[in-house]
Amino acid sequence: MKIETLLLTLLLISNISFAQFILKGKITDAKTNLPIESASISRNIESNAKAFTNDKGEFEITSQQEKDSISITSIGYEKCFFEVKNNIVSKISLQPSVVSLKDITINSKNFGKLNTISKIDLQLKPVNNSQELLRIVPGLFIAQHAGGGKAEQIFLRGFDADHGTDINITVDGMPVNMVSHAHGQGYADAHFIIPETVNTIDFGTGPYYANQGNLNTAGYVAFSTYKTISKSSIQTEYGNFNNTRTVALIDVFKKNKSNTNAYVAGEFYHFDGPTINPQKLNRYNLFTKFNSNLSNKTSLTISASAFKSNWFASGQLPTRAVESGMIDRFGSLDPSEGGFTERYNFNAITTHYFKNQTKLVNQFYFTKYNFSLFSNFTFFLRDSINGDEINQTENRNIYGFTSTLNTKKYINNKHTINSEYAVGFRFDDIRDNGLSNVVKRNFLSYINFGNINELNTFFYTNHQINFNKLAITIGARIDHFNFIYADKLVKNPLQQNQAKSIVSPKLNIQYNISNSLQSYIKFGKGFHSNDARVVIANNGKEILPAAYGVDFGINMKPASNLFVNLAFWYLKLDQEFVYVGDEGILEPSGQTVRKGIDIITRYQINKNIFFNNNINFSQSRFVNEPNGENYIPLAPSFTATGGLFYKKLEGLSASLNYRTIANRAANENNSITAKGYFLADATISYTKKNLEFSFSMDNIFNAKWNEAQFATTSRLQQEPMAVNELHFTPGNPRAVKFKIVYSF
Repeated sequence: MKIETLLLTLLLISNISFAQFILKGKITDAKTNLPIESASISRNIESNAKAFTNDKGEFEITSQQEKDSISITSIGYEKCFFEVKNNIVSKISLQPSVVSLKDITINSKNFGKLNTISKIDLQLKPVNNSQELLRIVPGLFIAQHAGGGKAEQIFLRGFDADHGTDINITVDGMPVNMVSHAHGQGYADAHFIIPETVNTIDFGTGPYYANQGNLNTAGYVAFSTYKTISKSSIQTEYGNFNNTRTVALIDVFKKNKSNTNAYVAGEFYHFDGPTINPQKLNRYNLFTKFNSNLSNKTSLTISASAFKSNWFASGQLPTRAVESGMIDRFGSLDPSEGGFTERYNFNAITTHYFKNQTKLVNQFYFTKYNFSLFSNFTFFLRDSINGDEINQTENRNIYGFTSTLNTKKYINNKHTINSEYAVGFRFDDIRDNGLSNVVKRNFLSYINFGNINELNTFFYTNHQINFNKLAITIGARIDHFNFIYADKLVKNPLQQNQAKSIVSPKLNIQYNISNSLQSYIKFGKGFHSNDARVVIANNGKEILPAAYGVDFGINMKPASNLFVNLAFWYLKLDQEFVYVGDEGILEPSGQTVRKGIDIITRYQINKNIFFNNNINFSQSRFVNEPNGENYIPLAPSFTATGGLFYKKLEGLSASLNYRTIANRAANENNSITAKGYFLADATISYTKKNLEFSFSMDNIFNAKWNEAQFATTSRLQQEPMAVNELHFTPGNPRAVKFKIVYSF
């Protein structure tokens, strides 16, 4: 039975009342004249009748009369009332305003999307580095442990997702994660994103989304950059530890921006850090984006970026070395750690609109990527003379294409079926993927060295049927992988091949109990691919570990200025084999089960004061291990983030933020504990016309905290025996920073 037939059957068994008219309109920004996406439209007479604008700012809403009055709300804009007529497209402009929780609507057609939450969070607390971008996502924690140049370690929903193994991250539809990476599967270095260019952050937890494929087990994060900027700006920042940053955004076309627009953004960042051996982190970013309406029905978006970074790191310190006074807390046992990386991106998207709100989107992207990382985790455990420093390297080209068709069908002019069909591929061509022994960055010998080709072809379909109060989404995706590895340490290497496919069904049901209370339940299967070397070594067995999840939750607005999301979730992962990039070995893992509770709260105290809070409880365990021996190392059990914000369009704004994580097991039997911490940050800014002055303080209580933490077996140079204990990178002490922004 076709999916459309099933959805039509669901319609037939429902109590349908007939409507006769479809009211149409287009909503734009009054200043930029650009379309506003995801604006909410409500009929004033019938509160259950709601619609949302598409990416062209267009909407359709059913009515029983030819002329009707509607209200329009969108985050960051003044509420607007308007009259529209059947089949007459009315252009409506919204004026920018202070964000308001009153603009968040609970409706089945929006299907539990929480990206409006992140849009409010972005406007309340603008971010100025990619770390803070990731922290916008409720429940997501990060840790840096290699001098600021390495991808962050990510924690979400009971996962230590390493650098991205269980979370799918994209920017403008282009993947950030690197599969079969030299350092770790799914490695997601987002430092090439200039935060000031980010317009929205879409996110979702769990494996419930057909358009999210590989690595989407704990969840996904999708960044979208601005199509255009309202004005040009130059900003400079300076803070403790030689923290300097300069950013420029230049609007290329200041006229006719509704048809053609472009801008260029550049960033330079330097940071020495509090360590005795300066990190000397330098980061260079350049980004440009061009948009043009080729015709009334076809648009083209092209973006390109260039990124380079180099740094030194003080590494992960053994607790015994610090407590004995052998080294300072901000000292180092191997100051040659660090690395360099560069990434170049090209992204082209064409969108063609047909009749009846049918849309075809074609996207092609290309990424060129180079990586070299120097690390020393065990010091003199393996080599008592030269030490255990390693170098992980690779050169990579990524080619990708996706074609997506979106259709919308009306049933009796009242209910809708939104369908999505997509087909595409991602091909990673990885050269000189290597792991080698080095001494102070000087090559000694190879441990592993080879070439990898990994091809992921996929198809997915998604169908959402909208009743008045009920929405049902049925989806599925098929992913097929081809893995090829050639070991260059073998004379006349032969390419070794393996292939595997996986089917991932999805079912989401959402019901509006009232205008202020919505319930939902989600079922889904997701997966993450394993490193190609794992696939080859394990003869293609257990190489696509599946994740099975279920969420039950509610969205509530008990008052117009209060929003609450409460979710109970459960996730089970199949057996998998993991490639340990730091050791060059395979390490089996078992089945795991995670379950927990997420609570998101947004409260607007008055027009200018907001309170945000995110609380996350989780329990993570191995299935086939005895109690007490079944902890998943570093899996968080409790995290919380939040803040108090005072926000105005002009004049004084301020924020006070906190984040905390509880103690957690660092090894399987919890004999070693990763220490929790509580941190508070504050920012105050003043905006007047074209100038903004900002002062911020991180770690205002000057807490002594450990950022990244691991249970590691190591041996110092003079030690007779190895010791297994907690290794850590120290968190930054109190630091202040000043920022000046000039807009023109």
